[in-house]
Amino acid sequence: MASLTARLGALAPPDTTVGYLLRLSRPRFWLYLAGPAMVGTVFAARSTAELFTPLTVALAAYFLLPANVFLYGVNDVFDADIDEQNPKKEDKEVRYRGSRAVVAAVLASGVLGIAILPVLPTEAVFAMLAFLALSVQYSAPPFRFKTTPLLDSLSNGLYVLPGVVAYATVAGAFPPTPAVAGAWLWTMAMHTFSAIPDIEPDRAAGIETTATLLGEGPTYAYCAVVWAAAAAVFWRVHPYWGGLLAVYPVFTAAVALSDVSVDRAYWWFPFLNTAVGTALTMGGLWVMLYGA
Repeated sequence: MASLTARLGALAPPDTTVGYLLRLSRPRFWLYLAGPAMVGTVFAARSTAELFTPLTVALAAYFLLPANVFLYGVNDVFDADIDEQNPKKEDKEVRYRGSRAVVAAVLASGVLGIAILPVLPTEAVFAMLAFLALSVQYSAPPFRFKTTPLLDSLSNGLYVLPGVVAYATVAGAFPPTPAVAGAWLWTMAMHTFSAIPDIEPDRAAGIETTATLLGEGPTYAYCAVVWAAAAAVFWRVHPYWGGLLAVYPVFTAAVALSDVSVDRAYWWFPFLNTAVGTALTMGGLWVMLYGA
């Protein structure tokens, strides 16, 4: 993380609007939105020519940066008071300080997502609108799903939707239901695991989440069970998928039964997710090229 922060500092200092927005967008987590879009494109494509079209490239670019600015920007604006008590904002992220330029950039990122709609097929339009709506209502009133146990976990299926948008854009149809269901379960567990480091700050701020409701130990168990369910559903799609997803409940059990701090383990997930996503994508390319 230190090297990433240093690189960002050299590229754009945090006291500039661009530098602040880069940090707000959580660079380490950029692939959490862009990765599903890439995977969706690969599994929908019937030839290499369909992988790199102006529209698939535009979607990958949108979900790489503007969508992250929108998602995390809305979160930071509506969590400004809570984040004052969150130590994670000291060195790994940034705190929103009421900048109008930041609000304008967040709104522009959302408008950019809406601007893409006219060139998308109907199925992709529904998925994009669902992504934008959940990105707002996860953090903003009236629903503010992040403050309701179980709904905070369930609503984080929003991370699956870039994949649905990309798949539907290429294939002109929704992805197979088991694939979406398995991915949705994966995001639920991923979100809840990421909330474990925030249990104490959230409790201090009066925020109720699945993690604060269950406590650290039971939350580990919840994540392991949901990830195991995701692996089982993916196994129905293809055993290769199920095998890849099986690493997550094993990882959760290893962290829970070891002396590794959850704060430290949480920051390993970008590497784990990138590795699994790469293996998943390579499998999709193999099927596309060789049909097996």
